[in-house]
Amino acid sequence: MVTIKQVSEKAGVSSATVSRVINNTDTVKEKTRQLVLSAMEELGYRHNVIAASLASNKTNTIGYVVPELHGSFFGAMVAGSEHVLRKANKHMFVVAGHSDDKLERAEIDALLSRRCDALILHVEAVSDDYLIQLARQKVPLVIVNRYIEEIGEKCISLNNTLGGYLATRHLIDQGHAAIAYAAGALFKADGINRLNGHKQALEEAHIPLDENLIVEGNFQAQSGEACVAELARRQAHYTAIACGNDEMATGAINALREQGRNVPEDVSVIGFDNIDYASYLTPKLTTIDYPVREIGEMAARWILNQAYGDKHQSLTHILSPELIVRGTTRPHA
Repeated sequence: MVTIKQVSEKAGVSSATVSRVINNTDTVKEKTRQLVLSAMEELGYRHNVIAASLASNKTNTIGYVVPELHGSFFGAMVAGSEHVLRKANKHMFVVAGHSDDKLERAEIDALLSRRCDALILHVEAVSDDYLIQLARQKVPLVIVNRYIEEIGEKCISLNNTLGGYLATRHLIDQGHAAIAYAAGALFKADGINRLNGHKQALEEAHIPLDENLIVEGNFQAQSGEACVAELARRQAHYTAIACGNDEMATGAINALREQGRNVPEDVSVIGFDNIDYASYLTPKLTTIDYPVREIGEMAARWILNQAYGDKHQSLTHILSPELIVRGTTRPHA
């Protein structure tokens, strides 16, 4: 097996310089880097990751648990993390927990058994107590899209209550008072907090809360359709509807059109997340911007700071949402 020493002798540089090239650091001049890479190729050198991890007690891998592997929301979050970690020559194992307690625990155990240096967890079913106990173990972890007071310094989340408030406040400012709410799954913290923000905006505007106008979905597009169908079954009157996320808003718009109601002429619709396709709908979707890629990047920076000692990383624990006004809302006549 070709060694680093042999590569250094071939390239005419020190072993430390070869190591820096292998670790993709910015301190090596490009001319020197090319000399080392050419020597590695000529000698057939392959970096022994297992041996390096045994020597350093680091595998340079981060375990990453998300609820699902599909959808633009989780894709953007993971992409944000990968962008930051790849520049630091770190790698990810990404698995799905499917919002199931047993599966989330099993996937976390599997990642730990593979000696991941740290964990990024977007988990929804395991209890706060489980995560508090996990955080007391040696492996650094960061929890995204969830806030637990006892380990708040390890949590990175969006102010979902403020986001829910901004969505409904926008509809109120447009003159709407009969506002339906298609909630996301209410066993999830973000679903609960966004609904709480909706209620807060109504209370502030002295609009009585009508429970008949609140329907629970599951953050999927078909549940947005189902929520509109349920409102029709209840014979509920509303001129605007706020949805738990953009996927539900898309489903709601489809269902409204099937009922012969135009958006926004008959019903204004607002989503939440500002996922990629929100600006490609017709009309373009008014929504609340969730800086999901930024949260993914922040989680990765936290890991570099806490697991690898990179203290130059700037950290923020709670990010703020922003209203994005497009074409699916309009003033109530």
